[in-house]
Amino acid sequence: MYHPQQPVFSTSFLWGSASAAYQIEGAWDQDGKGPSVWDVYTKQPGTTYKDTNGDTAVDHYNRMEEDVRLMAEMGLKAYRFSIAWTRIFPEGRGEPNEAGLAFYDRLIDTLLASNIEPIVTVYHWDLPQALMDEYGGWESRSIIDDFHNYCVTLFKRYGDRVKYWVTLNEQNIFIGLGYRSGIHPPGVKDEKRMFQANHIANLANAKAIASFRELVPNGQVGPSFALSPVYPYTSHPEDVLAAENAEEMMNHWYMDVYAWGRYPETIFEHLQRQGKAPEIEEGDMALLRLGRPDFMGINYYQTTTVERNPLDGISEGKMNTTGKKGTSSDSGVPGLFKTIRNPNLDTTNWDWEIDPTGLRIGMRRIHSRYGLPILISENGLGEFDKLEDGEIHDDYRIDYLAAHLREIGSALQDGVDVIGYCTWSFTDLLSWLNGYQKRYGFVYIDRDENDARSLERIKKKSFFWYQQTIQQHGANLWKGRVNSQ
Repeated sequence: MYHPQQPVFSTSFLWGSASAAYQIEGAWDQDGKGPSVWDVYTKQPGTTYKDTNGDTAVDHYNRMEEDVRLMAEMGLKAYRFSIAWTRIFPEGRGEPNEAGLAFYDRLIDTLLASNIEPIVTVYHWDLPQALMDEYGGWESRSIIDDFHNYCVTLFKRYGDRVKYWVTLNEQNIFIGLGYRSGIHPPGVKDEKRMFQANHIANLANAKAIASFRELVPNGQVGPSFALSPVYPYTSHPEDVLAAENAEEMMNHWYMDVYAWGRYPETIFEHLQRQGKAPEIEEGDMALLRLGRPDFMGINYYQTTTVERNPLDGISEGKMNTTGKKGTSSDSGVPGLFKTIRNPNLDTTNWDWEIDPTGLRIGMRRIHSRYGLPILISENGLGEFDKLEDGEIHDDYRIDYLAAHLREIGSALQDGVDVIGYCTWSFTDLLSWLNGYQKRYGFVYIDRDENDARSLERIKKKSFFWYQQTIQQHGANLWKGRVNSQ
């Protein structure tokens, strides 16, 4: 669909950026904070690139005011950040840690004083290690009440100042990589356990949202889902069917539960035949129906192209965590689909396919299927940024973000309701398994895998471009390359 006029971003559009506590805060045991699963997992040799961890990260916990000043200088309208569960409850439950609560009070108040809308992510993967040790974390229904208690504590403390809330960040990723691929905590490779843990996470999400309605009646809440729209490799009917299978399993399996409180029947019956379907107890489906969100948060980085995959076909592939282009491999589900490189798309150095139009396609599908507003809670480019003579000329990032924003503008013209756009990320950070060399931020952090160095904040060229984009409400996106100053 082509539109004759240039899109217009409304004055209420939330031009934002995002982060996660473990990836930026550091101060891993400061002011009473307890250990999370990531504090423990990253200390196991070979789990991350060059054995990097978040003990210091980029020291946002101690440099928060400096970072917010940079956000205010840029003119950000929104900042999405996560709260570290173990700063609030060092053991996952019990008496809350006032020092941890007070830190996020200061962050929220500092943002509001700078006219920046805080968007709180309740859970961004840093499960308390104590709960993992006690009952296996997301594999136990005990976590439903512990997560609920954590959420209610936050809703009561910050609900008077925070309007937008994200319950779970990328449930499909932390469950899939934790229980199928075994490369995130807890390092398990068991699909039966994976689907059960995912069901329990769905129940925890729904219970938290039900309480949110009572405690933050003027707020808005939803999950953030790692969206990867699916394409068939060819027009062969079997490839088209494989794409239908992949869309159901990779996307609808999660979003149908969020929006409607039910699982897609085709995939559920497939899992039942394989003995992998989650165990549904009395009252589960009624609880799931209470979890309908106000918006669908989507984290978008790439699309997925698939073809047919026989019953004896491939399953597990290899993820590129080094930045050496071409080192990832295809994966699949035997009998359903397998991934294949899309010849129409370029990739990043981490083999993520660059597809701005795919974001528009994904938003159109969500709009048509669920009828929910969309918050783009993450989108960004991780690359090898180079500091040269005190400057970082990341034109490739500008090109990437501008192309995706143009597609958002077109989606708005298509009738999609988009609340805002949060880039990933504001500053450089620890990119989970990828270490510090994979840089996403508008602000360069002077550190690497081996040395925290000065941790100096240096504005990249993209910082000034996004500053101008916000000032012009996106009008510059259709005027060619914008000067950095």
